[in-house]
Amino acid sequence: MDDEQKPMARRIGSIIGGSVGNLVEWFDWYVYASFSLYFAKAFFPKGDQTAQLLSAAAVFAVGFLMRPVGAWMMGAYADRVGRKAALTLSMVMMCGGSLVIALTPGYATIGVVAPIILVLARMFQGLSVGGEYGASATYMSEMASAKNRGFWTSWQYVTLIMGQLLALATLMVLQATLPESELESWGWRIPFFMGGALAVVAFYLRSSIDETPAFEQLKAKAVEDNLPPKGGTISALLAHPSEALMVIGMTMGGSLAFYAFTTYMQKYLHNTSGFSKEAATSISALSLVLFMVLQPVAGWMSDKVGRKPMLIAFGVLGSVCTVPIFNALSQTRNEMTALILVCAALAIISSYTSISAVVKAELFPAHVRTLGVALPYALANSIFGGTAEYVALWLKQGGHESWFYLYVSACIALSLLVFLTMPDTRDKSRINED
Repeated sequence: MDDEQKPMARRIGSIIGGSVGNLVEWFDWYVYASFSLYFAKAFFPKGDQTAQLLSAAAVFAVGFLMRPVGAWMMGAYADRVGRKAALTLSMVMMCGGSLVIALTPGYATIGVVAPIILVLARMFQGLSVGGEYGASATYMSEMASAKNRGFWTSWQYVTLIMGQLLALATLMVLQATLPESELESWGWRIPFFMGGALAVVAFYLRSSIDETPAFEQLKAKAVEDNLPPKGGTISALLAHPSEALMVIGMTMGGSLAFYAFTTYMQKYLHNTSGFSKEAATSISALSLVLFMVLQPVAGWMSDKVGRKPMLIAFGVLGSVCTVPIFNALSQTRNEMTALILVCAALAIISSYTSISAVVKAELFPAHVRTLGVALPYALANSIFGGTAEYVALWLKQGGHESWFYLYVSACIALSLLVFLTMPDTRDKSRINED
């Protein structure tokens, strides 16, 4: 390998190392959603299945409400101490929360203390994942070369989806090897223990990656000026109000659509369409495989045609197609038809998810980039993405399930207005290092 190839190989190695840590982090986060069909009864024994799932979804939403706090804390940490340090810390926090959930006795053993501990553990994980998205998006965007930035940053969602798939694959293996009674009594704890064990591998990978050139330049400038590193503060973020509002507007529809057709879809297929738990899990897993494969394809396309056309495609198709897809899913009892419908929805969403990280990172200067990506995103994600399951189940319980379809479609339409008015960040990126 010649001298010119070595820096590129090192850069790609760092992107891969950061991505694998991202996979472990999101596996821990999504295990909760994937296994809530089984542990909801252990922590919330009162009421019918919808009521139990509603309680579990409320705790899922509480974790999301902590994400803005985590985004603020970890975003400031990443902009002042380094992207690498923030990524390593967020991973340790997430896996710690998983171990707490794995070891917590159920309601039958310790009563109301059980759901309280569950809420606290998810709050801790919410702090972690609130910082993970911004730090990961910034790290991968700054490490990638300008001409391939959309392609390389799309791997953030590849590993995010791989985390979901690993959670679903673990569920499918346990469904095949354990009777439902054992899954509900103790088997659901296995993936939470797995998440804790994977921390060792992820910690090693993230501790060995390089810091980004953009942050190294910030640090060198601070040393040269004999000043502490600037940036990573709310006042620095408030100097870029239009960019922060763009991130919120983008995330509103994109995040809600993502959670509606991924984490909630498993419950929807079982609780509304009438598929068995096993069939619902299989359909969700297969659709996520296609979704994962589409991310680098759509990311590569954004490098060729621009970010803005991709976002507009999501906005238009998502606004028009969401209600018909949900209506068709509610009526079908055929697994292949359901799979095709979910895949169609995820193909539309890929135009957003594949480039959401790089677009947000390209909007901000280096000294406030992580906080600028993380905090506005976390605020919108908590309000719209984190409550998706709860709103859907609440409307279903109230007899107005179809209102959720309209809600998702309307939020995507509002995001479309942002896409139409924002610049194409491929051509007007504020990431100056290549």
